[in-house]
Amino acid sequence: MAHKIRFIMVGGFLGAGKTTTLGRLARHYMGQGLRVGIVTNDQATDLVDTNTLRAQGFEVGEVAGSCFCCNFNELMSTIERVGVAQKPDVILAEPVGSCTDLVATVVQPLKRLYEAEFSIAPYCVILKPSHGTRVLKNEAQAGFSPKAAYILRKQLEEADAILINRMDELTPNAVEEITSLLDAEFTGRPVLRISAKTSAGFPALYELLAQEGDFGRRILDVDYDIYAEGEAELGWLNCSLRVTSAAEFDLDKLLLDIVGRLKESLALAEAETAHLKAIGLWEGFFGVANLIARDQLPELSLPSKCQVKDLELILNARVAIDPAVLETQVRDAVENACSAIGATAEFRQTQSFRPGRPVPTHRYATAE
Repeated sequence: MAHKIRFIMVGGFLGAGKTTTLGRLARHYMGQGLRVGIVTNDQATDLVDTNTLRAQGFEVGEVAGSCFCCNFNELMSTIERVGVAQKPDVILAEPVGSCTDLVATVVQPLKRLYEAEFSIAPYCVILKPSHGTRVLKNEAQAGFSPKAAYILRKQLEEADAILINRMDELTPNAVEEITSLLDAEFTGRPVLRISAKTSAGFPALYELLAQEGDFGRRILDVDYDIYAEGEAELGWLNCSLRVTSAAEFDLDKLLLDIVGRLKESLALAEAETAHLKAIGLWEGFFGVANLIARDQLPELSLPSKCQVKDLELILNARVAIDPAVLETQVRDAVENACSAIGATAEFRQTQSFRPGRPVPTHRYATAE
């Protein structure tokens, strides 16, 4: 029997915990002696997720400039490049967090056009509790407009299984509330409770992803006008820069200070944060800081524990605000945080925009 690559795609809204989950899955499969490739995805280059995973020693390919669905051919080319030395046993794919309709535009094309090369694992979608609960409860102040919330709901609708992440931070009552909301709206869908940070619940996820069956069959009825408008409400920014100083400074504290300053300025602008990520890289060491919602605290998700005089910094922001305003706020936060420690920031590349209308390469209206 011909060798088939196991294709595992994990979806979920911006800030749901996809990158941390994929990193943990990669370590699990590599521990079993399997060859693993990871493919990340973004609307622009300079992706924190790609650098975070590469810094952890994983083989990572990146589809940049558009989502998997709108650049399916590049997805396939990237998978081929990741496996150029030796064909991988497992491909872990992380789609853009503002994308949906992935069963019709990614999973079904893989099944129909590359059936001999891939076996498809259950398509799991991670729910971010901070925004997900408010959206599922139809709260007026859910953090995003109804059009952006439409995308989150559609992501859950097409899933073979839903993963409630951040179990380590939720009370038992909050978990039960989220589970009840999901059961009511997505009846019969398996719901797993996990913590990507601590690995709680991952044995059940490994077992689920090992199942064989006809997965990826939930074809959505998607209003692409609402979908496009929901994506376009988000300001999107990726930037890369170099920070230098005559004296040593704490890499992790700088990352947290930058993210903390952005949290404050965006809150004053009443702009909901979908996700902020910053990675600092220095001579093989790295640190990562995150903010996943306006009402959450900045988090040092991967500490470097380094004192440095210079570093490469990459920052990604997905915020419900005008991209030009977002760029100004990012530059101010970075420059003020650097100035506070006597450091200088040299911006190398900045991309700020609103995502364009999704136009899939392939879209199958029925499941095969």
